[in-house]
Amino acid sequence: MENIIFNVEQFKRNILTKNLNILIGSGVSNPAIPLMKFFSKDDKGMTVSKEDANANLENHIWKVSSFLLWEHNDRIKYFVENMDKQTLYSTDYFTELKNFNTFENNIGFVLERYVKFLEKVITLLYTSNSRTVSKSVSIFTTNYDLFIENSLDLLMKNENFIFNDGSNGYFHKVLDSSNYNKSVAYRGLNENYLNELPSISLIKPHGSMNWEKGENNQILIRPYVVDQPVVVKPTGLEGQETYLNNHFHDMLRVFQLELDKPQSVLIVVGFSFQDDHIAKMVRRSLKNPELMIYIFCYADSDFEVIKNNLSLDNIPRNLQIVIPTALESENKNILNTSGNFDISSLTELFIIEDEEVK
Repeated sequence: MENIIFNVEQFKRNILTKNLNILIGSGVSNPAIPLMKFFSKDDKGMTVSKEDANANLENHIWKVSSFLLWEHNDRIKYFVENMDKQTLYSTDYFTELKNFNTFENNIGFVLERYVKFLEKVITLLYTSNSRTVSKSVSIFTTNYDLFIENSLDLLMKNENFIFNDGSNGYFHKVLDSSNYNKSVAYRGLNENYLNELPSISLIKPHGSMNWEKGENNQILIRPYVVDQPVVVKPTGLEGQETYLNNHFHDMLRVFQLELDKPQSVLIVVGFSFQDDHIAKMVRRSLKNPELMIYIFCYADSDFEVIKNNLSLDNIPRNLQIVIPTALESENKNILNTSGNFDISSLTELFIIEDEEVK
């Protein structure tokens, strides 16, 4: 069937009353981390090998993730220490300083977007009725960066919620998929009631910049960026690599189990399904009639790309691939996408008014 018109009221009802899952792709971390095609060429515009492109991407994500955890003075120190003397004492220094400022500003810009979105997610969880749906959300991301972790850490200063990164331990945090099967409740001082706390589970099937291989093939989650992070490189064989590795397979199994649950919703942003393994899992999950999937395209042209990557001849009733122009034309008073849909656009859709809760 044809893609049906996006109904914002129905969308808000679904995210309030169903088990909420969010899939975040690399587009959400742009421009701090450009898309893969940016790294496929050198400074002269010549195409580089896939190995070099992957290395360039990973180095860039390492640098961005490190900057997220450093204070401004530490960033300046890194900038100066990694500059050769010839550049440091020439007019090229000012060009490099301008590039540094742009790099730092892009990180701040993207971080602010993540924080605002996740803040709305937490508000949504507080709004939902725990008697009908769990006050929890599962966030899946193929990104290695630490934007989500850093955003949630900032929000914890003023918000009361549980952040579950799948780890167990204190000084030595070990990743274990069984740790996602938890819920936490606040017990009254007189033990006369239990109130479920909002919970955010972060599942990273492609690894993270702060994951390090430990003994007995354990994955340790560090509070810093590690030199040799445990990640699945975007080689075009992500599905095979992910499937063969027990830890990453466990992460994807959690993803599949969430999509198989009754009364669930999956929201996808910044992701075009070039990962064949995840595309197959989503296509399979469409057989669950109680699952609703919303895929938000960054641009109208992404519609056919996503449809082809999902190998869909027709769009089933429980899937909506939403394009920016159609979304804006139907919801002029709510949303202004300016032709592109990004995480800030999704943040606007997550704003729930009091009358919409009733």
